[in-house]
This record gives sequence, structure tokens and C-alpha cells, in this order.
Amino acid sequence: MEELVKMVAERVGLSEDMAQGAVETVLEFLKERLPGPVAAQLDSIVQGESSGEGVQRLAGDIKNLFGQKPEEG
Repeated sequence: MEELVKMVAERVGLSEDMAQGAVETVLEFLKERLPGPVAAQLDSIVQGESSGEGVQRLAGDIKNLFGQKPEEG
């Protein structure tokens, strides 16, 4: 999550403390609204514990939520 916080701080011009709060707020918002398995994958990705395959799986799950067929790969 540190990488994401630094990115937000740099791109938006916030202090790292403010960016940390912003990132945590957005993640909480998403996790409250996403199905449990998708929210868990989001946590793993943000914590840097997930591989590229995990990111692709998350993208496919999100597409399914919106009624789009995931791409074959």
C-alpha cells in the first residue's frame, strides 16, 4: 500500500499522511460495496501479496459484476 500512497501523494500534491487517509477511505468504500471474494483480492493486491495473475482474476471478477464477459487469455 505504501507504493499507492506515494503515488497519490505525488500525483495529487498531498502529504503522505493525507494521501494515506485518502487511500484508506477509498479502499474501505470499495470493500464495503464489492462482494467478499473480490474485496479480499483487492486487499491482497494493495498489500503487494498478489501476483499478476491475481490482478487479472480481480479484473475478470469486476467485469463479471458489470455484466461483461471476461477476456480469454
